[in-house]
Amino acid sequence: MTNRNVNKTILELAMSISNSGALPRAAVPGIMALLCGVLGLPQKKLFLKTLEDGSGKGGTKVNTWIDSMRASSPTRVKSTQNQDPSPWTLYHPSALNLFDQIVCESKGKQIVTFLDYDGTLSPIVADPDKAYMSQKMRATLKDIARHFPTAIVSGRCIDKVYSFVRLAELYYAGSHGMDIKGPTNRRSTKKGNEAVLFQPASEFLPMINEVYNILVDKTKSVPGAKVENNKFCLSVHFRCVDEKSWAPLAEQVSLVLDHYPKLKLTQGRKVLEIRPTIKWDKGKALEFLLESLGYANSDNVFPIYIGDDRTDEDAFKVLRKRGQGIGILVSKIPKETDASYTLQDPTEV
Repeated sequence: MTNRNVNKTILELAMSISNSGALPRAAVPGIMALLCGVLGLPQKKLFLKTLEDGSGKGGTKVNTWIDSMRASSPTRVKSTQNQDPSPWTLYHPSALNLFDQIVCESKGKQIVTFLDYDGTLSPIVADPDKAYMSQKMRATLKDIARHFPTAIVSGRCIDKVYSFVRLAELYYAGSHGMDIKGPTNRRSTKKGNEAVLFQPASEFLPMINEVYNILVDKTKSVPGAKVENNKFCLSVHFRCVDEKSWAPLAEQVSLVLDHYPKLKLTQGRKVLEIRPTIKWDKGKALEFLLESLGYANSDNVFPIYIGDDRTDEDAFKVLRKRGQGIGILVSKIPKETDASYTLQDPTEV
């Protein structure tokens, strides 16, 4: 059995015990932390599995969400930064340090570039409406797009991402890849000129809008909470919410989603993501764009995907499965990933 399979078995056993009620609830986080330390994995992984599976009901489910929210808090993540990162960097080395090797791997192949936005092209900021990218980054993107097909793959809606990037020559995959549009006419950037390539979740639009309005109303009582409508998905930001208010916020979201079984909850960096339950993600979006560009079955393509969040792992997995190109994780903190290389922060991107 491989180390990855052993880790998976131990993690599943830990989650089974934590959900069974066999242990006092107060003891569970400590035991999970111990297991994570032994395995060399971030504690957040244990919580997120039950979060996505929807394990537990009522108060148990809400408590699971709160545990996950706490696990993603910077004040709790800091402890992992003191761990020796060398084993992690051995398997996920710096893309900058091995740049020449990457160039060699891509030689003679068509490079296609995929980039997340928040935390990759722009820094993570308290106010998501102010996640501006630098002029230098925009100029670099523009130059890359002159030579290679380039796509922004984000959890944000396309209109919001485009308002930040403002480059008509790029492909945009918003709402975690559920809204894909090709480059506009290079001589015109007027709204509405984009060619719609794919919207696999269009039937969910009325439901998404309905839940958005409900959540905006329900979360008014939680200072700092912000609900963002990303067209085919919703984001509930809690970066500016006092930790004492996380429980009321999780309770409000839980009560609303109980009435919408066709929507699922995932978590990003200080944000709860609400999406349709269809089997579509950033990895599927990557595959769709490669097919649209004529590279679905090509041996001479070299996709490069750069992202910082858990939702980007779906794209990293696709690249590993294809055996083509590379995934690059933007993170200062060691975490389990299917990316081949790493970068510290957006300044290195």
